Amino acid sequence: MKITQVIWLKQFSDKIESKHAVSRDEVEELFRSQPRYKLMEKGLISGENVYRAFGQSKDGRYLLVFFIYKGQGRALVISARDASIREQRRYGKKRK
Repeated sequence: MKITQVIWLKQFSDKIESKHAVSRDEVEELFRSQPRYKLMEKGLISGENVYRAFGQSKDGRYLLVFFIYKGQGRALVISARDASIREQRRYGKKRK
């Protein structure tokens, strides 16, 4: 999977920035940094499943981004947050 376009809805982007202190730029950097993807659940609409991306921002911040894959490289971001130390270890990305 390769994400080439990030779709933002105000309700989600405002929550991500205020509650989790993750900027839009950091999320978009993560998608450009070849993150690891995992299918989380099948969507109600055929082909629109919920995925999790794990990766790093340009500044080295480890993030988890949850999104609905809309096809043709488009991702509708619904949440993003810092990865816990445990999650980083699980993916082989332990902080030093």
